[in-house]
Amino acid sequence: MNRTELTACIAEQLPLRYTPAGLPALDLILEHASEVQEAGHMRKVQLKLRALAIGSLAESLVKQAVGSVGTFSGFLATPRQGKSVVLHIQKFQQD
Repeated sequence: MNRTELTACIAEQLPLRYTPAGLPALDLILEHASEVQEAGHMRKVQLKLRALAIGSLAESLVKQAVGSVGTFSGFLATPRQGKSVVLHIQKFQQD
């Protein structure tokens, strides 16, 4: 199963673009910070993650201000010619 849910802040948002198929697409950088328990010890976690929204979700997210916090749900994938991981957003709920 490939399912990811992350509470994060929109750190960067590129202008809305369109895929070759004509679908709206929005590229984002999300920032997350939390504490989790690992091997019996608390660990601080901080990360930046590339994210992508397609379709009507992209049109909704482009209206969110940089700095907005919410819960992003989707799946992880690697771009065709990339080595990094991208969160493909399927659901967003503002906190």
